[in-house]
Amino acid sequence: MKSNFYAVMSRMKNIYRWGLMRNTRRENLSEHSFEVAQIAHALAVINNKRFGGSIDPYYTAVAAMYHDTSEIITGDMPTPIKYYNEEIKSAYKQIEASAEAQLTDMLPDDFKDEFQKIYSPDSETRRLIKAADKISALIKCTEELNMGNREFEVAARSTRKHIKEMNLPEAEVFMEEFLPGFSLSIDEQGKK
Repeated sequence: MKSNFYAVMSRMKNIYRWGLMRNTRRENLSEHSFEVAQIAHALAVINNKRFGGSIDPYYTAVAAMYHDTSEIITGDMPTPIKYYNEEIKSAYKQIEASAEAQLTDMLPDDFKDEFQKIYSPDSETRRLIKAADKISALIKCTEELNMGNREFEVAARSTRKHIKEMNLPEAEVFMEEFLPGFSLSIDEQGKK
């Protein structure tokens, strides 16, 4: 059986984020998903190493890598619209689930159970992915602000506040130990 699943996945690079804001550099869904996967992996490692957890960092990274693939079908819905009220938020969740089901249906039958696990992570993994997604958004805001783009000031403040309100020790560790490096030049990043 032939499958177009991975060809469709490759279209993530054609979906651009932050559509309502002026960007100094456009960010596509593929880049974002890779970054979220890296951060989610780090959060799982922090959970295990610093807080005695037992989260699978590899599963967490893979689930994070696929966390927004529904946007290949739906496009990127701007956050202020997606969370405008409970009715819109609920409707969008249904649209996302439908898009994920459509993507899963493209897979060969013997792959489907693996992707159902990826699209339905446990609550612990889901919260790390959500935090990684927010941290990735804050990194984008930081990069834009570093380029002098004040358009991202409010987004940076509200995203930072949202991360803090998550009360996630792993996210706090990441923010303290790793986030400052995103404000440095490549020459500064290489120094200890």
